[in-house]
Amino acid sequence: MKATFGAGCFWGVEAAFRRLEGVTGTAVGYAGGAVEHPTYEQVCSHSTGHAEVVEVTYDPERLPYEALLAVFWANHDPTQLNRQGPDIGDQYRSVIFVHDASQREAAETSREQVQRRLTKPVVTQIEDAPTFWPAEDYHQQYLEKRGMASCHVSLVG
Repeated sequence: MKATFGAGCFWGVEAAFRRLEGVTGTAVGYAGGAVEHPTYEQVCSHSTGHAEVVEVTYDPERLPYEALLAVFWANHDPTQLNRQGPDIGDQYRSVIFVHDASQREAAETSREQVQRRLTKPVVTQIEDAPTFWPAEDYHQQYLEKRGMASCHVSLVG
């Protein structure tokens, strides 16, 4: 199964998902924009509408979608609109791209649960999964290739 999440800079988000038992693959890329085969430079120009995302391939027999949602919420601040920490722009938006009705229901339920714990509004979007465009090779497993565990501090407990 596939799951797709945008939670800021995709390097750290990918690293968080890669550590999970039951994740069989990850890829960083771009989704939700208007340009086919966008480049990193195009996405950073704020002219394509794409978010930096991680596409997670997982075994639902070993890892439920709800566990992926828990990692998503724990690894970014869903109250920051079009930014995460010092990274500013629509490509850093908080978004869950759902692949079917059961993912949508789980995502909406989890967003409601997170909102009940926070005083600021949760701005995370939940949208049908559009085309996923893989990012350039040098972005794939970026932190792992450099011996780094993460590129940001977990912002939500």
